[in-house]
Formats: sequence, structure tokens, C-alpha cells
Amino acid sequence: MSKTLRRPLGWLALTVLSVLVLAATDAALHSPARAASILPPGALAPTDEQRSIARKIGRILEETHYSGAPIDKAFSRQVFERYLEFLDPEHSYFLASDVQGFSVYRDQFDDMIHSGNIDPGFLIFDRFKERNRQRMQYAISLLKSQPAWNTQTRYDFDRDHAQWPATETDMNQLWKERVVNDAVSLMLAGKTWPQAADILRKRYQNVIQRVDQIKSGDVFEDLMNAYARTYDPHTSYFSPLNSEEYRIQMSLNYEGIGASLQLIDNYVTVMNVIPGGPAAVAGTLKPNDRITGVGEGPTGPITDVVGWRLDDVVELIRGKAGTAVRLQVLPPGAAPGSKEKVLEFVRNKVTLEAQEAQSKLKTVTDNGRTYRIGVITVPSFYEDIAAENRGDANYRSTTRDVLRLLQKLEAQHIDGLVLDLRDNGGGYLPEATALTGLFIPHGPVVQLRDRNGHIEVLDDPEQVPAYTGPLAVLVNRYSASASEIFAGAIQDYHRGLIIGQNTFGKGTVQNLVPLDRWSDEPIEGQLTVTIGKFYRITGESTQHRGVLPDVTLPSPIDPKEVGEADLPDSLPWDRISGVPFRTSAGLSAVPSIAQLDSDEAARTRHDPNYQWLVADINAIDAMQAEHTVSLNLADRRAERTHDDKELLAIDNQRRAALHLSPLTNVDQIDREKNHDKIPDVILGQAVDITADMIALDRSELPLEKTASTGEHGP
Repeated sequence: MSKTLRRPLGWLALTVLSVLVLAATDAALHSPARAASILPPGALAPTDEQRSIARKIGRILEETHYSGAPIDKAFSRQVFERYLEFLDPEHSYFLASDVQGFSVYRDQFDDMIHSGNIDPGFLIFDRFKERNRQRMQYAISLLKSQPAWNTQTRYDFDRDHAQWPATETDMNQLWKERVVNDAVSLMLAGKTWPQAADILRKRYQNVIQRVDQIKSGDVFEDLMNAYARTYDPHTSYFSPLNSEEYRIQMSLNYEGIGASLQLIDNYVTVMNVIPGGPAAVAGTLKPNDRITGVGEGPTGPITDVVGWRLDDVVELIRGKAGTAVRLQVLPPGAAPGSKEKVLEFVRNKVTLEAQEAQSKLKTVTDNGRTYRIGVITVPSFYEDIAAENRGDANYRSTTRDVLRLLQKLEAQHIDGLVLDLRDNGGGYLPEATALTGLFIPHGPVVQLRDRNGHIEVLDDPEQVPAYTGPLAVLVNRYSASASEIFAGAIQDYHRGLIIGQNTFGKGTVQNLVPLDRWSDEPIEGQLTVTIGKFYRITGESTQHRGVLPDVTLPSPIDPKEVGEADLPDSLPWDRISGVPFRTSAGLSAVPSIAQLDSDEAARTRHDPNYQWLVADINAIDAMQAEHTVSLNLADRRAERTHDDKELLAIDNQRRAALHLSPLTNVDQIDREKNHDKIPDVILGQAVDITADMIALDRSELPLEKTASTGEHGP
């Protein structure tokens, strides 16, 4: 079915909460005479309002995007390719002859958006809809007979770079393998062939039904996003419906489980688990998990939702606070047919208040001395702007909450602090500079450059830091945007230690542009447009490269699968001149990184939990390195048994070292994880490293210096 476009990664947003207000009186915005439609009778067609909106979107993109790129013939060809990839990313619906036939429009996508004559985009979708129905009907016909389970064929499920099938015979062979793989997956889950056939028949019929339910607005949104995403991955168009979804995600004011979802390749996929929501509190749902079924209540039947519309799946998941919902999930990166897990959540009201920073106190004994380490978890960079504008003296923000927690921890006489920014995808830009100001001497934090080359240096708003003791910042691959501004500044000032994984690498700033600001008449819908890039005070960009940790820790997040550099059309890395900044003699400096690495390596060699984490990551990486799966049922069962035994052995080795009784099956491992019986190994290591940092003699380090680095040029 038509997949929903790759929505903006809300957890990666660094947003300037201002709105561009530009005149919309240009003659280009007025509707020209429309040519006769090329669409067949009964096909979805754009409305007059959508044609008008298309022209506005084209103008906004050209006049406001950071790159300043015109929508010309070269751009048209990129949009054409992007649109086909949006519709058929696995190259399993269109034939090569279809794509060849579409090529007549390859150089027309620039004229289409400028004139509003976007019928060719709808014509391409109509062919996709036709092919989709043909494929589903063929798949259903294959269910009349049981597959040969003893085949030696392997199914290549990684088709991102595959060629379009040349003939109908090639396409049929692809779908034979796909249907058998779907069936094998269900057989591995304990279904009989009649049960599997019935489930698949309903699944494929659902796909036909969902495609038939696609509306003109859905096609229009996909088409406009083909233009927006050709500029960069974070520039997006939101239809009126998805504008409301965006508002909900930003305000976090709805009843549900707290997860941002997107439809990718027929799977409703978790893009972000919203901090503080029921899913985040449970800790079992992860980004890139694929939802294959939804069940109401603790015992209600699970409805297969593969191929469903995103809106309909969201409707099943949301519900009244206090009620339960179960999700059947395929883990990220797992091959089709891998073992699914069922997660239960109690719905609740997801609000901004649920995201507040939290603290706890840890104790570490090192060489006979006990250290008290404070931990503050910062899930996002937030501010209750409405409350501040009302004059509420107690309005909430990341910086105010962290300051309050700092004061609480210092009253408990902490020896050091860990600021946990894992999975923090950013948020409100001023909060990034304000939070940094709690820890550094007054000075510059970040540089912003707009499309005209104007550079603005943002200083922290505090004259003196609130905390001057030993500091470590814990990050991972999902730490992005505002988190990277904070971590980069702490590293540049040599104020603290960055621990964990290389961060995401998003160095761009977006602006929210309501379309009604570009029209004399009310128009719903909005754009998020990349209007600038940010740079560290050294002049280095975090774009693509992120912030490199001083001490690296293992992570289950695959950097090859997650990161700005892997997103299509992401803006390039560059650098600008640095600005002067000054550290202070009154602040704790960072000790020898080499010594900390050495101490960490020595400690982890004898840490069962750490060794378990590394072995578990390696085992999962090996499983996910495969890009094909066997369609032989016995072989797949043997592979499943082997994988389960390997994971069980790894966990039982850990349990034996800790003098715990062994587990007997992998389901028990999942239950242990779900009930927090397996510790947060990475946080534990960060606390230990902070204690090492406190213990090291720092007298050899200079306590004050002036720094200015960086240069113009790429």
C-alpha cells in the first residue's frame, strides 16, 4: 500500500519558535488556466485548493530554505526519483516498464509545482494503486495451496537497491518468495498452515482495502514531501490532519502510550518513544520497532495491522487513560519472520509535565573510598512558553528543572554529576544555551548561520555557573540537535567528560511555517523548513559527524542504521571560524582521557553485566548482518533454536557470575528486561567513570586558557 512519507524526526528537532511572515501577493500564486486532465476516469485528482497550496509550497521552499536551491530541471529529476521511492521503496510493485513510462515526467516536476498542475504525480500514484491491487490479488491466489516447506530458496528481503522487476514473471517470483516468507514467519510463531493462510488472506485483503481508502490529501502530502525532502530530511509538509498530529507530538497532550509512529514499508514503525509517557516508563518499546498487531486490554485478541493505514493503527493504540493496550512488535533490524514480542501498556495522558528532568543518587566505592554521584536525566529541551508568557513565575523548563535538581543533589553532598542525555533528540534552542550556562563560565555556546551567511553567536544567559564540580555527559546515537549543542560546548570548554556513543549528527535548525501566513484566505497545513545550521564555538559543525565521546561505551544502536549522514539529501558537513572563549580556574577540568580509558578497560574485564552487554550486542549484530532468509521451514526453525540458545547462554553466563539461578528460555530474558531486573549497564559505567575522574589527580592540567579554533571553508 502507499506508505506514509518519512515524517520529520520530531525527536531530532531543534526548533526556532518564530514564524516567517512573508507577502503572498506575487502573481505566481494566482491560479493559471488549468490544462485538460491526463487522469483516467475515477482516479484521485488534486483539488483546486491543493493546486494553489502546491504553488505556495514551492515558493516558500525556494525563498526560505537554507540551501537557497531553485526548483529547476536538475531538482525536478531528484524529486521524481524521490517520489517513486516514497511509493515503492522495495521496488516490488512497479515494473521497469512502468518506471520507463513515467520518465516522460522526469523533467516536469519543477513546472508542476510552479504552475500547480500536479496531475502527473496523481497519475503515477494511480498506476501504483493498480499494481498494488494486482500484487495483493496474486498473493491471495498463492494461498490456495500450501507452500513446499523443504525448498532451498533464500528470500532477499533487503531490496532498497534492487532493480525494478523487468517482467511480470520476475515480479511473480518475487511475490511467491515474499508470500512464503510471510507464511514461514507465522508458522514459526506456532500457527498451522490453515491459520497462517487465513491470517495472510486477511492481511492482503486489508492492504487492498487501505489503498482504496487513500484520499486525495494523502497523495498530495506524499507528493509535496517528495519536494520538501529533496531539500533535506528535516524539511516537511504536513497536511491539516498531520498538522494536528504534529501539534499533539509537540504539546504531548493526548491520551495514549507516548510514541511517534510512521508507516514504512507496510509496517507502522516507532520513530520515537516520548520521554515520560507509558511506553518510555515501561522501557520496552524502542525506536524502529515495527508494530505488527494491536490488542485491546490484557486479553483481547490481537488484530494484525501489517499494511494498515497509519491513522487507523494510531486509533487502535490510543484510548482512554487507565485502559490497557497490547502491541505485537518486530524488533528493529530483525529479518522478516524473526520472533515477535508482545508488550503491554496502560494508557495515560501524555503531557509535557511527564517529560521533566529527573534525578537520583548513586554511590560508588573505589580504592576504599565511597563517592556520591548525582545523576540527572534530561529527556528533551522543553519550555512551557505559554505559562511564561502568562507571567507564571513557576513556569517549567529544562534549565529551571535541572537547576532545582542540582540544588537538591548538592544538598546531599554529591562528589560528581552525570547528566544523562541518551535518547534526547533536542527541542527548544534557547534551552540548549541556558542549560549550558549552568555549567560553564559566561561565554559563547553555539553559532548560527542563515542562508545569507549571517552568523549569530549565542551566549549563555548566566553570569556564573550553578555547578562547578566534576561533570560527565552521557550520550548515545539518539542524542541529537540541542543535545549536541550542549555536549559540544561542554567538551569545547573542557568542562566535563563526554561518555557513550557518537551522537546523531544533526546540525540544522528548522522553522515552523503555517501556510495561512502566505495566503489572504485561511489555509490549513504547515511546513517545517530548515533555515540555518549551527556550529560549535570552535567553528566545527556537528552535521554528519556529531559529537565524539571522550570515553566510548558499547551500544545496541547501530550507527550504520541511525544517523544524519545516512539520511537522503542531508546537508553536508562544513565549518566556519571559531570564536574566542575562556575557561575558568574555578571549575573542575577533565583529567587524562588515556588514564580513564585504561581504568575503564580494567574494570569492565571483570564486570559480568558489561561482558553480557557486549556479547549480546555482538550476537544481535551477527543475526542482523544477514540480508536473506531461508524459506525452508525446518532450516528456519533450526536457525531460531540456535539463536535462542545463543542468547540464553550469554545471559546465563552473566547470571552464573552473579550467583543467580539460570533461565530456561529466551522469553524469560524478555520478562527480566521488561521488569527492570537487568541493570542499566551503560549508566552504571558512566557513574564508575565519573568516580574515576574524581579520583584522578588533575594538578598537571592548566586551569585557565583562551581558545579559538576553526577556519572558513569546507
